Amino acid sequence: MKKTFLTFGLILAAGFLTPAFAQEAASANANSTVVAQWSIITAGFALAIAAAFGALGQGKAVSAAVEGIARNPGAAGDIRGAMILGLVLIESLVIYALLVALILFFVFPFGGKPL
Repeated sequence: MKKTFLTFGLILAAGFLTPAFAQEAASANANSTVVAQWSIITAGFALAIAAAFGALGQGKAVSAAVEGIARNPGAAGDIRGAMILGLVLIESLVIYALLVALILFFVFPFGGKPL
């Protein structure tokens, strides 16, 4: 009789404790949603800042190159080559920022593991 009462009591206790575990799982899901939202916001700001400052850097580089060519037309080929190399390097930094933004957007919010 005592074993039956104890077994029934344990089953009843497990039934009462089940909703508590379900609430914890719901809060973990909410935490994942918050991480996804901040990951998307971070990716957007990172890409916007990289594109803005990359464009400013490219504009300054082209401006300086055109001014240098205007002052010394004989060196136009060398200046143009250095300018194109600089523009490629600046643009590669913006592409790396795009890559990081895509990683933040597609990997972390949807259950991916950090690298």
